[in-house]
Amino acid sequence: MTIPFQKTRYDVRFAAKPADVRACQALRYRCFFGGQGVDQDQFDAQCRHLMVTDQNDRLVATVRLFEMENGTKICRSYAAQYYDLKALSFLSAPLIEIGRFCITDDVLDVDVLRVAWAALTLRVDAIGAAVLFGCTSFQGTDPATYGQSFARLLLKHLGPDHLRPGPLARAAIPLAGLSSAGTDPMPPLLRTYLAMGGWVSDHAVVDASMNTMHVFTCLEVENVPPARARALRALAKTCPLA
Repeated sequence: MTIPFQKTRYDVRFAAKPADVRACQALRYRCFFGGQGVDQDQFDAQCRHLMVTDQNDRLVATVRLFEMENGTKICRSYAAQYYDLKALSFLSAPLIEIGRFCITDDVLDVDVLRVAWAALTLRVDAIGAAVLFGCTSFQGTDPATYGQSFARLLLKHLGPDHLRPGPLARAAIPLAGLSSAGTDPMPPLLRTYLAMGGWVSDHAVVDASMNTMHVFTCLEVENVPPARARALRALAKTCPLA
């Protein structure tokens, strides 16, 4: 289904056929690994794949959504490979795992990210989701380069004790005790989550296969600033999404 957003040059729809999913997987590969290939895993089949296209119907961004009616299925999520999500499994409201969020590197228009988030907002409202979560990545595997960013997360953005995941992966890196000397900036996607009231785990996990580190990231919908929520809904208010 295409969602005709007003005042933008982009359209958004969910993948409706295998060719759409393959296009998303190809874009993911270009963004994450470079060159031609297909980024796919066992989680793709259970997810919905959101596609942002430009005026020429070129795919410029994608993100996959794993929707759950409550926390009982959270063990099937991508993040559950790396984090102990037992605390979130008791949530009774719907959740959405957001993953593989990427934008082609030759498009620098901030409207792409805005439109993607507006579409996600529609889906949140459609199913009554109370929580969005996922793994947000830092490029590279050396935590020293992100010392200031990790220190800021530790000081200002740790999740509440009763929901924060425990370590599970062998390649977990506690944020506490890391040097704060590194000055590489925080990833834009993570900054967006934090600006909307999101929080993170107290440790990062190294993903050597993707040459990244990631932190568990969670956004409780009720914590989104009202002005931000109104702006997102205004962008897509005439676009019901099934």
